[in-house]
Order: sequence, then structure tokens, then C-alpha cells
Amino acid sequence: MADHEIVIAGFGGQGLLFAGKVLAHAGLLEGRELSWLPSYGPEMRGGTANCNVILSDSPVGSPIVQHPNVLIVMNAPSLDKYESEVAPGGKIFLDSTLITRKVERKDVDVYYVPATRMAADMGTPGLANMVLLGTVIRETKCVKDETVDEALRHVIPARKANLFDANKNAVEAGRNYKE
Repeated sequence: MADHEIVIAGFGGQGLLFAGKVLAHAGLLEGRELSWLPSYGPEMRGGTANCNVILSDSPVGSPIVQHPNVLIVMNAPSLDKYESEVAPGGKIFLDSTLITRKVERKDVDVYYVPATRMAADMGTPGLANMVLLGTVIRETKCVKDETVDEALRHVIPARKANLFDANKNAVEAGRNYKE
């Protein structure tokens, strides 16, 4: 399995850190070497937020991702900030409901997923992060499909256990999405 250096970025409150935690926990369940490094402004909800996730088959030397080979963005300022940092040959996944501009680079694969619209259509508008995550997992194979359900069971807090099925369905919708 290849190493994945992932940056997930957007506004606080979009579930970016949670999506990263799901990926990291799935990697943990698979016995991978990993790092999960969250970063958010003091305002948290509505301020900028991002997290770095590294999934590797060898020890992780630093938790900081300088040139991600996977970029997941949920707002235009994050695309503006990180687009040029993606390694050549990397993959960019963006929420095309919230980001109207196209990626300018030609040396990366780009996936335009209307995640916010899809989540709203499913009646779970707060799960656009999970829709995007489903597409990321399908296209990168960074973790196994079967591991994601178990990771969700561990990461969803007990007070929100009733949201397991909604999260699972949002991931599945992202997996099945075709442009």
C-alpha cells in the first residue's frame, strides 16, 4: 500500500478534523504507521481549520505534511492556499457546491464532488465531509472500505451514536458518486 500524505482543509465546523480522525483510526485498525495533526483558529466554528493525516507502511518522521499527495478542500480560501503545495501526480478533492473555481494545475488529478448538495439531499447537511471522504477512499485506496465502518464506530462519540448510519450512508454516497 502506498504512503498517503493528506491535508484536509476548510472552515471550522465542517467536520474536517473528524474526517481526518476517521482516516487515522482506520489506518490504526489496519496496523499502519500514522499521524493525525489538527490545526484550527481560536474561533473554531467559521474560522479556518485543517488537519494533516499521514498513513504509511514505514515509521512517520514528522506529522507535518509539506507537499500532500492528497488534498481535500471544502472552501475556496483553502484551495487557494494549498493547490500549489500538492505534489505533482497528487489528487485534489473539492466540494464543488462551495468552490466554484476550477483547479488550475494540470499535473494533478482533480475530483469535483458536490458534497454539500449531496449531503443536504440526503437530509444530513452536516455530513458533506463524509461524502468527500467516501470519494477519497474510493480513488486513493488509502484505507480499506471495510475498515471505515469500524473506525466510525470508534470515533463517533457515544452521545452521537445515533448518527452512525447517517455517517456510513454519507461515506457510501461519496464512494458511489461519479462525475
